[in-house]
Amino acid sequence: MGTTTPPRTLAEALRARDDESLAGLLRARPDLLSPVPGDITQLATRAGTRASVVRALEHLDRFSLQTAEALAVAPDPAPYATLLGLLTGDGQDDGEHRDDAGAAIVAALPGALGTLREQALVWGEDDRLRLVRTARELLSPSPQHPSPTGLGPTVAEATAGMSPGRLQEILAAAGLPATHDPVSAVTALTALFTDRTRMGELLDTAPMEALAVLDRLVWGPPYGEVTPNPTPPVKWLRDRGLLLPVSTRTVVLPREAALHLRAGRAHRVPEPQPPAVAAAAERDPQAVDSAAAGQAFLAVTTVEELLKTWDGGGPTVLRAGGLSVRELKKTAAALDVPEPTAAFWVELAYAAGLLASDGEADERYAPTPAADDWAELPAQDRWADLATAWLAATRTSGLVGGQDAKGRALSALGPDLDRSAAPEVRHRVLALLAELPAGTAPDPETVLARLRWERPLRGAAATAGDAMDLRSRIALWTLNESELLGITGRGALASPTRALLAGHPADAAARLAPLLPEPLDHVLLQADLTAVAPGPLERPLAEMLGALADIESKGGATVYRFTPGSVRRALDAGQTAADLHAFLAAHSRTPVPQPLSYLIDDVARRHGHLRIGAASSYVRCDDEAVLNEILADKRSAALRLRRLAPTVLAARTDPASLLDGLRDMGYAPAAESADGDVLITRAGAHRTPPRTAPVPVPEGPPVPDPTLLGAAVRAIRAGETAATVVHKAAEATASPGALPRTSSAETLVTVQAAAMTGSAVWIGYVNAEGTASQRVIAPVRVEGGFVTAYDHTADEIRTYPLHRITGVAELAE
Repeated sequence: MGTTTPPRTLAEALRARDDESLAGLLRARPDLLSPVPGDITQLATRAGTRASVVRALEHLDRFSLQTAEALAVAPDPAPYATLLGLLTGDGQDDGEHRDDAGAAIVAALPGALGTLREQALVWGEDDRLRLVRTARELLSPSPQHPSPTGLGPTVAEATAGMSPGRLQEILAAAGLPATHDPVSAVTALTALFTDRTRMGELLDTAPMEALAVLDRLVWGPPYGEVTPNPTPPVKWLRDRGLLLPVSTRTVVLPREAALHLRAGRAHRVPEPQPPAVAAAAERDPQAVDSAAAGQAFLAVTTVEELLKTWDGGGPTVLRAGGLSVRELKKTAAALDVPEPTAAFWVELAYAAGLLASDGEADERYAPTPAADDWAELPAQDRWADLATAWLAATRTSGLVGGQDAKGRALSALGPDLDRSAAPEVRHRVLALLAELPAGTAPDPETVLARLRWERPLRGAAATAGDAMDLRSRIALWTLNESELLGITGRGALASPTRALLAGHPADAAARLAPLLPEPLDHVLLQADLTAVAPGPLERPLAEMLGALADIESKGGATVYRFTPGSVRRALDAGQTAADLHAFLAAHSRTPVPQPLSYLIDDVARRHGHLRIGAASSYVRCDDEAVLNEILADKRSAALRLRRLAPTVLAARTDPASLLDGLRDMGYAPAAESADGDVLITRAGAHRTPPRTAPVPVPEGPPVPDPTLLGAAVRAIRAGETAATVVHKAAEATASPGALPRTSSAETLVTVQAAAMTGSAVWIGYVNAEGTASQRVIAPVRVEGGFVTAYDHTADEIRTYPLHRITGVAELAE
């Protein structure tokens, strides 16, 4: 600790630390920095508050937590040997506790104790270890909050308030000499339970049924219910103090007796070492990278397809926010994936800033302007953007379809999907995979076991009814989602991901680029009105073909089918029959089939023969026979058409509904403007206003950077100096806390001299509100009735009016 005398308080222990150690405390517990403590005493007080201690305990690994739990049931203060004995036992058990485990505890205990000391949960020298009082209260046993160790209260705690007569009865039954002093009686009973020889002799006389009762209580919970007329075994234990009354119906096994039965161990299974992550399969690293690259390309194309699906304005936003179940099903069908997978892609596009709500009165989801920029990037860069957004996102798509705490359904893109632990769990899972040899796929159960060891309190915080805690579920979702995204391949971590985890997305994209297939500039047209793309297509070719044909199947090769509706869609976008013939001839490695040419010509001949405009709406056609045919068709009844002229029909529906209705009847109408020109509809017309990606919800205060840590430590040191400095004026006065008092002339001369010599002085200062304070300043400049100085108390440069300085005093040597 660097002191000659042991610290008496946590503040004294912190005061003896160097700057690096204080910075380590603030780094491990960043909540202590909000705001920056004024001095060491304030830092120690804040470090002992319940909320801060709970947060610190939640970030301990299992063995560090077990060490703290052992200190909570140890005497206060406890020597190091006592703590070690509570973790290793006294070696007199039945062999359940192996020697190698004891050696592992001996090796790991200094590190665990160092962690507790660094985080200011434990302080004091090794011969007087003290657990912070708040942590002791949180981890100590009580009927309402049993100890994690399963131990009950001590004999002294359990017998508090017990009558002297009852204590005498217990001493007599246990074969101890009588004493009229309750304190001596408790001491004698405690000495009996902690003496292995005498305790063994007492238990040798116990009935077998009584020993069976102790076996049920020894590892916790130590409390049991008894009837007014207990059975003989329970009565035997109660008479000898092995079971002490807590209430009229409850008894408890005292801590000292339980420790004897446990051979001195506080925990049944101490876990000094983290469980290893086991391998489930060994794969060829090249095969892993190839599989991951294929999945990465599929991820990029899937997000592209999602953006195209919502290009003209996606599904409406629910009043409470998010997608409806029906819209999620439609999206899943369009992407040809299960609904949970569709929810993942939707949330990923949203987290990457590619999707958002448009903010209109009829609010809908649509691509953002950033989606157009993203679509122009190379495939490897698009993947890197998606993977980076996924790693940092706190939105958790695995929750979609579940319920919140109030029983309300959680929807995709809804407001309640943020879980602040998600990024940390994702990074930790992938870091564990990175520690395995290349090509090794882990066993998921061992990954979960490792995470529970690293954050046992978080793992124990599962809500009632959950099969596993949230962190474990996020870990399993991470393994599944990383496979979907190409982070892993065949269960093993891919080599581009290792660069991504190191914080180099550009390097990750460069490693992925050679593994991706080269885009093609051709397709294979077939006589059955299909086109086969034997690989990924160049972007202009894919966009044009997507407008001219419908995707029939995906896989290593994509099959497109040409239909009258798909050809009409291309004509609606402004293409002509000649344009389509030229496009197919230029990009097909096979001759254009005659049926496809006939299909294009036939649809083009009929396209625009009917014209739809706004009256409410009307149908115009130069061929009266066609209009007669429409009026005679029973399917047109819902459109409520009537003839206005030989070549014009009016309808009571809007133009869009009239277009859809006639197309369903097999016609190929075209919309026209008020001037009679054909309206061309182009894809990608609807975009949201500029939107930024959602900001992840942080898990507690962010970890401060080194610059902030250094400034905070200097500010704390400065506040400590101001609070504890000895000044000459205080030495000569009976009231050391009084403000210095000097004349204006003397004040001016003293601060001018300090500015010339660069020394610090102690001043009394009264601000504009009349609040008086003491400050330690180093004057820099004195002019115009003001003194500019470095204020050690505030750790910054400040300017003070000389007339508000009550006095000045030099600091003692």
